[in-house]
Amino acid sequence: MLATDTDPIVAIATASGRGGIGVVRVSAGRAGAAAAEALMQALTGQTLSPRHASYVPFLDGAGTVLDRGIALYFPAPHSYTGEHVFELQGHGGPIVLQLVLQRCIDAGRAFGLRLAEPGEFTRRAFLNDKLDLAQAEAVADLIEASTEAAARSAGRSLDGAFSRDIHALVDDVVTLRMLVEATLDFPEEEIDFLEAADARGKLSNIRAQLDHVLSEARQGALLREGLAVVLAGQPNVGKSSLLNALAGAELAIVTPVAGTTRDKISQTIQIEGIPLHVIDTAGLRDTEDEVEKIGIERTWNEIGRADVVLHLLDARAGMTVEDDAIALRFPAGVPVVRVLNKTDLTGVAPEVTRRQADAGVEVCEVRLSAKQGDGVALLRAELLRIAGWQADAQSVYLARERHLIALRTAREHLAQAAAHADQNAQALDLFAEELRLAQESLNSITGEFTSDDLLGVIFSRFCIGK
Repeated sequence: MLATDTDPIVAIATASGRGGIGVVRVSAGRAGAAAAEALMQALTGQTLSPRHASYVPFLDGAGTVLDRGIALYFPAPHSYTGEHVFELQGHGGPIVLQLVLQRCIDAGRAFGLRLAEPGEFTRRAFLNDKLDLAQAEAVADLIEASTEAAARSAGRSLDGAFSRDIHALVDDVVTLRMLVEATLDFPEEEIDFLEAADARGKLSNIRAQLDHVLSEARQGALLREGLAVVLAGQPNVGKSSLLNALAGAELAIVTPVAGTTRDKISQTIQIEGIPLHVIDTAGLRDTEDEVEKIGIERTWNEIGRADVVLHLLDARAGMTVEDDAIALRFPAGVPVVRVLNKTDLTGVAPEVTRRQADAGVEVCEVRLSAKQGDGVALLRAELLRIAGWQADAQSVYLARERHLIALRTAREHLAQAAAHADQNAQALDLFAEELRLAQESLNSITGEFTSDDLLGVIFSRFCIGK
């Protein structure tokens, strides 16, 4: 904790601009209750009752009324930050809010009151154990949620659903570590703790539980981040028409003239609550047009950053030599869906087919008509499949990339622990070390970077001196 983390702070807590209500929030920090009560007296002319809404005037230094509104006082530790907090809820005009804010700073100057930094109130809540790190991140995710599903999942994370699952995993890992450490530290007792307590079975259960949490977290990451979907292909195969069909609006200019799209066009759409950032790009071909060359270069840059590439083809021609050359340049590891557009001109019904190509790579083809809208629903379903979305995933929690990295790292350490558990007794120290590293990775999600408390667990559960 930095020295500034205990400063009294103040900020406007509502969004910038005009609104019906504006909130100025103060957290007293190390200044404590005396400072909070002095500020309340200076600003409202009275002492506020804890956790009661009071209709009061907001006063300037001369006692003139700046505004009238609701004042709330939350004594520590029963507040958002865990410190003495009070809020002034008045009218949401920018000028009046700035006047009230400045009055707070002037009245609190003797206590060292300063403007809060971005996110500092939530940081105080984390530092004072009102929220763990995953919950603190969920506050921002809830504010920034772009879909109903993302907002509901962020709410579950803020409520602690994600953190409870992580804590349950950590508790199980600590219990298993306790058994392994006891076996290492007291071999003379000739008690095979690992066999008696079914350590391998416990480890298997932990790994299964971690896989479930990781699956839920992946779903949550999709809701938060979405997928970057790039439409790529030769000119005049219907990329812009498909963008319009997916978005349900005429966003891109559609003409029979090849090379109409010369720069990328982006649109975010939703499928089952998942944001899809669809990018229409310039047609890929050899050209002498300098402007079109720039557009094609940008197309390849977008393809390099894509989560999914939709390779559009003319259904009448299928894969041509030029399309083969384009496909060879797609980045390895990025899912590619061949979209055979203009099926309305072929008499073939829209459909999805999958087959195994060379080296066991799955090739997925979707036949559709972007112009008529036939088969677009099939493509939406295929994008959900690639994303790994489950239709019945109603209990997911919002997750970030760092959460996924931590969970994958923990899974790798548990896999190594399982490998060591199957070796001889000399591998037990490696088994214990992998469990410790897995615990550290899980603790990084909730921000619990405390020292190892394993000794306390051992003393509380084992009769060591017997």
